[in-house]
Amino acid sequence: MADTEPVGAEGSETRRPDRPWEALRACLHAGSSAELVAFLDHLPAGEMARAVSRLDADDQVRLLTSLPPDQAAALIDTISDAQATELMDLLPASEAAAIVNELGSDEQADLLGTLDQRDAEAILAAMDPAEAANARRLAQYDAGTAGGLMITEFLWFRDDQTVRDVLEDLRAHADKYSKYDVQYAYVVRPAAARDESAAGQLVGVLRLRDLLLSAPQRRVAEMVVRQTLSVDVDTKLDALAEFFDRHQFFGVPVVDARGQLVGVVRRQDVEEALADRADTYYLKLQGIVAGEELRTMPLVTRAGRRLAWLVANVALNLVAISVIAYYEETIAQVIALAVFLPLISDMGGNAGVQAIAVSIRELSLGLLKPHELMWVALKESSVGICNGLILGVLVGVAGWLWQRNAYLGAVVGVAMVLNTIVATVVGGAMPLVLKRLRLDPALAAGPLLTTITDMSGFFFVLSIATALLTRLAG
Repeated sequence: MADTEPVGAEGSETRRPDRPWEALRACLHAGSSAELVAFLDHLPAGEMARAVSRLDADDQVRLLTSLPPDQAAALIDTISDAQATELMDLLPASEAAAIVNELGSDEQADLLGTLDQRDAEAILAAMDPAEAANARRLAQYDAGTAGGLMITEFLWFRDDQTVRDVLEDLRAHADKYSKYDVQYAYVVRPAAARDESAAGQLVGVLRLRDLLLSAPQRRVAEMVVRQTLSVDVDTKLDALAEFFDRHQFFGVPVVDARGQLVGVVRRQDVEEALADRADTYYLKLQGIVAGEELRTMPLVTRAGRRLAWLVANVALNLVAISVIAYYEETIAQVIALAVFLPLISDMGGNAGVQAIAVSIRELSLGLLKPHELMWVALKESSVGICNGLILGVLVGVAGWLWQRNAYLGAVVGVAMVLNTIVATVVGGAMPLVLKRLRLDPALAAGPLLTTITDMSGFFFVLSIATALLTRLAG
């Protein structure tokens, strides 16, 4: 039976295998909950998000409400945050809460953080009180810190417990612990009569092998591996990435200001967060200013998110083309210059974007500080000179061969060299300036750089051409 399509809808043989949403829709309308689960289990992970996104809103609601909450949570966990937010918005608060209850603690905080505050509060009110309280606590931490990335599903025991106590606890909560990603068990201090604030402080790690092979009466304090590495709740994402680069751990315990164990950050979550941040930077650099965009979003939302960027670029481009208007007479006499203007400005923009990307990356890794403008300018000017000379020779030779005019080749070649230098220096320095002004470098650097490189490129070409006008026009 595993090889047959788990939908009873007729006409299934006519559905195209490259359109899985058709089979999913048929399964929703004709199959049982068990058949639906079987279909999703056989659907390749890469096709899940595409199939769900192509369903209409009613079928998406039907899908989530037809699945058991744990299966719906597993589906939510496999799709993008933006898509998950869309799906949660379609559900009544009680239905959404049942699904959110089944998510991991870090996924709960992330998902609720992307929802409208009123919707998030409605879901929290309908959730299990303990789950809701934990989600609220995690939501207080910045998403790019250990507190925002940590999970609270981990094994911990007090150092005054015995092996028998621990094993009995493991048996009593086997169903609960089976859902944990167990790599380590952590040991904390018990509450003390003299110092209650010491309760919950991290003592060390308990190896499960030692636990299983020790006598029942042996105390946990005798087996714990002390001097365990940990990170603070406010540890930034880049510092976490460096930590896991240095240490081949699956996870690291997270402690608060009092040294109390509050969670665990897993290596895989840090890697996912780094990938998500890179995606966000890319989207912002390309003009998607409001974050992730999907074509299944409402038209007004998608158009509005793009329009804000485009309108700003219209204003900036009007400033850039004012240079062309000023040298209108020069262009009228040497029409060939108009052919090279977009080439020189675009190449300058490309060189500048490369420098922006390097600066943003170094800022995010902590390798660069906003006050190091001069150091960046010197480093980028050397790259700009090298690349500018090579590009300038190529463009200059092209201009000379095209018009058989060495002066035209010289004009566009020199302009290319100068604009490349300006673009790399400005591109490298701009993220630092924006950072000092507390602006988002990924969002603002692109359009500002384009305007500057367009203006400088147009100016270099047309001003040099004006000085050599008699040679060019002749």
